[in-house]
Amino acid sequence: MKRAGGSKRLWIFDFDGTLSSLVPERSSATLHPSCRKVLEELAAGPRERVAILSNREIGDLIPRLPVPGIFLGGGSGLEWLLPGGLRVSTGRAAEARLAERREELAPLFESLRSVPGVDLEDKRWAVAVHTRRVPPEARGDLTARLERLRGHTGLRMFEGPESIEVQLMGPATKLHGIRWLCRRLKFDPPEGGIVYAGDDESDAEAMEWVLSRKGIALVVGDRIEVPGARTFEDPAGLAAAVRGIAGLPSPRQGKRERKAAAG
Repeated sequence: MKRAGGSKRLWIFDFDGTLSSLVPERSSATLHPSCRKVLEELAAGPRERVAILSNREIGDLIPRLPVPGIFLGGGSGLEWLLPGGLRVSTGRAAEARLAERREELAPLFESLRSVPGVDLEDKRWAVAVHTRRVPPEARGDLTARLERLRGHTGLRMFEGPESIEVQLMGPATKLHGIRWLCRRLKFDPPEGGIVYAGDDESDAEAMEWVLSRKGIALVVGDRIEVPGARTFEDPAGLAAAVRGIAGLPSPRQGKRERKAAAG
């Protein structure tokens, strides 16, 4: 990761709500065109490394991010697809414990499933409880059942827009994922050498760590407040900001420069 004059920069992006607009159905989430373009340009640059770090499974991420040369982290960083196609699990020691935990918690998740309007999304290392369709008269019952789940040790629960992310294993945090990737790349971030972009509570801890290392944190939307982070309204605003940080030309400027070079 070293180059003349300094170290390469590491960019890490959440997916949902960061590189893609939030949509009622997670299966409909797509990479925002302006974000796709900036990811392609970053990944093609010799001074940059680009990673996506999501709570989605790797198999779910692959078709949504058709960008060559990037690192894909699923399960908040417990599974990775590296450039070149190698798949790596960082949670091998936790596999057996995960099976036990899933069996132990199955009755509580089935109880949640019985609440009208609840949709459970199994992500293997985590379960997302989607509550958008829960009617007002069932909200109290839902809260009580979530509290019974919250009482189990070793779980981490993150509030999102109309959803609760239940992480089944302690190591399954995005901060764990960032640290693993830095070790894999033998990358000790210099000042400003790591940039993290996210949009919800599951990203906040990672952003705080990045800022403590004198990196840059970028928040999309208004779901979290992280002191020291820069905030942008939507994925298009994020893409424009990333261009500024990386010194990439705007799409319009780049088109003019290509025309000039060709003429």
